[in-house]
Amino acid sequence: MKLKHLIVLLVAIVATSCIDNMHPAGNKDQAEKTQDSSVSEDFKFWTWTTADPKRSDDSYVEEFKKYAENGLDAVLINTNADAELLARLTPLATAEGLEVHAWMFTMNRPGDTVALKHPEWYAVSKEGKSTFDHRPYVDYYQFLCPTREGSRNHILGLIDKLTKVEGVSSFHLDYIRYPDVFLPIGLLPKYDLVQDTELPEYDFCYCDACIAKFEEEHHKNPLESHNTAIDMEWKQFRLNQIKAVVDDAYEVAHKNGKLLTGAVFPYPEMADHMVRQRWDKWNIDVVLPMIYHNFYNEEIDWIGFATGQGVKDLEGTGTELHTGIYVPEMSAEDLAKAIQLAKENGAKGASFFDGNALTPELLAVIKEANEI
Repeated sequence: MKLKHLIVLLVAIVATSCIDNMHPAGNKDQAEKTQDSSVSEDFKFWTWTTADPKRSDDSYVEEFKKYAENGLDAVLINTNADAELLARLTPLATAEGLEVHAWMFTMNRPGDTVALKHPEWYAVSKEGKSTFDHRPYVDYYQFLCPTREGSRNHILGLIDKLTKVEGVSSFHLDYIRYPDVFLPIGLLPKYDLVQDTELPEYDFCYCDACIAKFEEEHHKNPLESHNTAIDMEWKQFRLNQIKAVVDDAYEVAHKNGKLLTGAVFPYPEMADHMVRQRWDKWNIDVVLPMIYHNFYNEEIDWIGFATGQGVKDLEGTGTELHTGIYVPEMSAEDLAKAIQLAKENGAKGASFFDGNALTPELLAVIKEANEI
């Protein structure tokens, strides 16, 4: 085990003091003062896993032990916002030397029993259809509106509970965006779609709260725009609404002595275009861009390009980038190359989606890379 695995055990006790020794993301003055410091000292390896409350502790210990023994440093656990389940699993993982990060679907809240009592909280398309009962692409796309006070407070309340769990290192934002305006090109055939322009059924959020707030700020109604695709104020307004949720989440996480991390689209310009997500402008400690090359019909070397682009965009912000790699159907040789490309282009780590897809051959690659 690396020394940092021992440090993980201390993090559970002194998480707040650790936060104090890290420069806050988005604070450029502080970042310049501490540009030689970083959230992680070594190249870090992460994986995602979704928890099942019916599984035994022994089965989780076996899973966590497998990760730790094969070079993984951190596990992102989705408990569907269940703080009690997270509290049960965290000590099992940290005992094996793993960092634990509380992974949660953020703006996309499928089946959220609290949110479902408030139909007005959900994002609305340009067609006027709400994700409450008209879900784009797939049935689990139930995105909340980032502008409404009720939906935002609900999300922040969940973050507060999860970041109060002892031993957790960060809160991990996922689906921190709007529904896809444009799907990754490799996924279009699955839905029999052509998306050459912004289609109204995939363009969100046009709910009453967003329209009213935008009209108050800009004295115009986007629904009356000649072409909303080139209305920069309307686009920026929605980028700002997501940023506001992230920035509030950052304050909540840090108040509770935790970092804020997030899964994002491959690089900021691309994320801006596809899902209204400009993550280089956020207050966030670590981003894990999902550089899933096969989703975009790209070759392995694209992982290096997208990593490098994100690293450049983050210069001066204090935010770290750890490359997200999609491992299903990936050979051991390809995974080794992907990790090397991430390192060469400035990433501080690599994350693998997901734990269930990590075969013995792929785990051997990770273990070897961790020992270099």
